Amino acid sequence: MMQIRQLWRHPDFRVGAMDLMPAAPGIAAWGLMTGVAMVQSGLSSIEALLMSLIVFSGGAQLAAVPLLLAGAPMWVILATAACVNLRFVVFSAHLRPFLMHLPLLERVVSGYFTADLTYVMFIKRYPNTSTEAAQQQAQQAYLSGNCLVNWFSWVSFSLLGVALANVVPARWGLGFAGPLALLAILCSLASSRLRWLAVCAAGLAAVLAYALPLKLNILLAIAVAVLLCMALENKSWAKASKP
Repeated sequence: MMQIRQLWRHPDFRVGAMDLMPAAPGIAAWGLMTGVAMVQSGLSSIEALLMSLIVFSGGAQLAAVPLLLAGAPMWVILATAACVNLRFVVFSAHLRPFLMHLPLLERVVSGYFTADLTYVMFIKRYPNTSTEAAQQQAQQAYLSGNCLVNWFSWVSFSLLGVALANVVPARWGLGFAGPLALLAILCSLASSRLRWLAVCAAGLAAVLAYALPLKLNILLAIAVAVLLCMALENKSWAKASKP
């Protein structure tokens, strides 16, 4: 197991940390808003604090809180949070070849700390895997530095939001910052026609099914987008495989 001290001293640790610095203020603002929103929605300070540390996912937190307060069944809450975070299954599958040489505990820790921007930045810097120990060490150091800045920016300001929730007035409209932040990430990741089709299909399904109780329109929208894209990909693959 690579020692933490070795990671901190590796040049790529600093590179990873510095690469995320420009995005840190935006992550901090989103964390602050999420902390405020959780408490103002009715969660206790302890519940909001634990949710920030354990869940570590703004989208899942903002989606789950209204369902918790509405008394939704646990399966609905878990299914909604799982669907919101389905992208991390894709991320982890893509990162698997980069991390399989690590012990199980280190892989689990990496999974907890990896977020949207850390995944994107890591893959841009290291598009290919390597079997060389020096390169693997550099990759792990870069990912660690990147994740540390991301985690600290999010968690510290999320906890600050929990502490200041009763001071921040509701008229500031901080609750709308979450969807705006997700929209920014969506636009940056929607880089192909198929992805834009998924966005449009999910958005249309969510609007048409808005009247469903317990925000089930979110689950329906995700299911529609996933099934549509899978069907189109299978159709394209079948066409390409024909002689």
